[in-house]
Amino acid sequence: MKQGRKITGGKYKKQKKKKLYELVRQQRTIKIGETKKKKIRAHGGNEKITLLQANEANVFDKKTGKTKKIKIKNVLETPANKFWARQNILIKGAIIETELGKAKITNRPSQEGSVQAVLVEG
Repeated sequence: MKQGRKITGGKYKKQKKKKLYELVRQQRTIKIGETKKKKIRAHGGNEKITLLQANEANVFDKKTGKTKKIKIKNVLETPANKFWARQNILIKGAIIETELGKAKITNRPSQEGSVQAVLVEG
């Protein structure tokens, strides 16, 4: 059977329309490049800063307990989609190559205005 149909062939009808606050935002793909940010109006008139491109990450080193701003060289792998690694798209959980070594992104760059990462041994 086609999607959106009952087993009898009848159509399912929507119970209600979506409200403005229920609408889904455009998905942003953050790539490696000169840092670009954009302000978006959020719920209640607040402003949310989203990244469009980034070339630096705040990398936390567990051994020293310090954070440094380091240049991003490349995206090695992404857990969500292997093709995004080839396109150098930065998402949460992606393993990036930095000047200090491999690091894992711990935040959501599309929702925040920066890239946070933790150094990975090996």
